[in-house]
Amino acid sequence: MTDSLLVIEGRHADIPSFGTELQKKGFDVHVATSGSAAISRLEKVNPSLVVVNAASLRSTGFRICQSIRDKNTKYPIILVLAKEIKVDKDLVDAVLILPFTVQKLANRIKPLLPGDGKNIVHVGPIRLDVEHRRVKALGKNTKLTPRLVALLQILMDKHGEVVEREALFKKVWETNYTGDTRTLDVHISWLRRAIELDPLKPKFLKTIRGVGYRLDA
Repeated sequence: MTDSLLVIEGRHADIPSFGTELQKKGFDVHVATSGSAAISRLEKVNPSLVVVNAASLRSTGFRICQSIRDKNTKYPIILVLAKEIKVDKDLVDAVLILPFTVQKLANRIKPLLPGDGKNIVHVGPIRLDVEHRRVKALGKNTKLTPRLVALLQILMDKHGEVVEREALFKKVWETNYTGDTRTLDVHISWLRRAIELDPLKPKFLKTIRGVGYRLDA
């Protein structure tokens, strides 16, 4: 299956355009000429990755990236800038500063695509890319925090077994204090959003009342 990319870029003679060149590299490319056009097309295109060519839009691209993140956190984002500026690491997955070749861009895209990481944990329909902190399940591709990765990896390693709440909390939070484990419940709810069709009626990540959690995949 060809990986689908959403490329957001304007048309300026002095700034390279990457949409056509990436298509020649074998990607299924959809081009949007503004942030608002891109946001309206996100769900329809459902890309594997988004390239924000901010240099071609004469902007930093921060607002567009934030709008994409607000819409859905699952999309990896590569930001292309005309010059080096400080970028929030939570906002994008990679930053490239012009000039560079389309091959360099393709090389940065490939590791961010689903399933291309070196450390993959696979249980049933759930595929966790530990290296890039992404989980793919039921057509969803979601970026996770380091703590969520650790939590899901433990549950996947022990799938089919009940993992006690206190043991889970101690290991993920690296503490012996278990007086208040409510934050664990919040993280479990976040994981369910990433791997369940209906997070309120989980089929995979089950709560075992009074004991802990079990991943049935």
